[in-house]
Amino acid sequence: MDHTPKNYVQIVSPVWAKDAIIYQINTRQFTSVGTFNAAQSHFPRLKSLGVDILWIMPIHPIGVKNRKGTLGSPYAVQDYYGVNPEFGDLSAFQDFVKTAHSFGFKVIIDWVCNHSAWDNHLVEDHPKWYARDYKGDFTPTPWWDWNDVIDFDYQSIELREYIAKAMRYWVEVADIDGFRCDVAGFIPNDFWAAVRADLETIKPIFMLAEWESKDLHQNAFDMTYAWSWNEIMHGITCNGLPISKLFKYYSWNEKSYPAEAHRMTFVSNHDKNAWDGTQQEQFQDGLEAAIVLSVIGEGMPLIHNGQEAGETKRLAFFERDPIHWQEHHIGDLYQRLIQLKKSHSALHNAQWGARMIHVANSEPERIFSFVRTDKNSKIFVVLNLSSHSLQVNFTGSLFLGEYDSFFENKSLVFKQYSELTIAPWGYQIYVN
Repeated sequence: MDHTPKNYVQIVSPVWAKDAIIYQINTRQFTSVGTFNAAQSHFPRLKSLGVDILWIMPIHPIGVKNRKGTLGSPYAVQDYYGVNPEFGDLSAFQDFVKTAHSFGFKVIIDWVCNHSAWDNHLVEDHPKWYARDYKGDFTPTPWWDWNDVIDFDYQSIELREYIAKAMRYWVEVADIDGFRCDVAGFIPNDFWAAVRADLETIKPIFMLAEWESKDLHQNAFDMTYAWSWNEIMHGITCNGLPISKLFKYYSWNEKSYPAEAHRMTFVSNHDKNAWDGTQQEQFQDGLEAAIVLSVIGEGMPLIHNGQEAGETKRLAFFERDPIHWQEHHIGDLYQRLIQLKKSHSALHNAQWGARMIHVANSEPERIFSFVRTDKNSKIFVVLNLSSHSLQVNFTGSLFLGEYDSFFENKSLVFKQYSELTIAPWGYQIYVN
């Protein structure tokens, strides 16, 4: 019997993901006109912000039958080979990708293959490719209110071949760099593995799963959602959830997930914004502390379009509702944190970065503190996840040393009994 350890992850993430920041674009709301061409006007600003990967919400025509609202959900796909005329045509999208590449961005598109619109041509052409309910009828995804779509049946080999070829088409024709896959856990892993292997014959790609499962990292996906991180931080900032829940998340993340796994940490996305509330509603006074942890802790941070402008409203999902763009201190905070992340290898993503190491402190129920360190630098982070001003000291030796305060123009030395005063929901980053 061979007990030699084997590497769990069988895929290789592109090296450009090592310190990448991902940014979500809702084309419909991103500009006043809602087109691919207009969205390009934001490229210089996004480059300055520090963005690397542009995730574009579904680009395909939207179904009319059982449509929600006036314009419908972009996740009700009517044609996998088409482009939503609301946004432009194929040429406009190709130009978007080409221009994005000239700025140094990578582009991934949202891919919806658990279900289609009721009036996708496949319903008429290949009805056997669809799942059926107990009555034998087409069926939306069980238990959800997604009545504008109907589910596929991935027992069909022909369906698998069709979807795989459609994904290959967009890499070949538009030169995209990967996919964000909607409800990826609803699709069999063997399908994703086959797709990943096929796409890699064209170019190195990046795959993001809207799911939170270690198994997806083995041979298909580079990154999964850190849904539980988001839920825990919301619970701490709004509902009195204990900090120990964060320990549980990071323990699970370190021990269960392979080092090569990218986890997407976020305080907002299109689902959270539309259905649960803006970043301010979701994190209240703890918003900035949550943003700091999302960028400087382990994980690849996501910025949902409009966050950097203060995310002033819940964007309508089925109507036109353009973002209100403005200068905002949240954008400044993201920009500074991203610059720090990119300039220190200990803060890089997945296996390129350093693990977070807990630093015990005298306020364990209210202060979250940790170090990330490698041969090049050491970053010491202290977050007050409470509404009280606190004085805190730390135990152990890991935090000891001389640091520059990232948010203050001063240097300081942490000794064994050094005490720090930190404001309610305050945060500090110290760089050695």
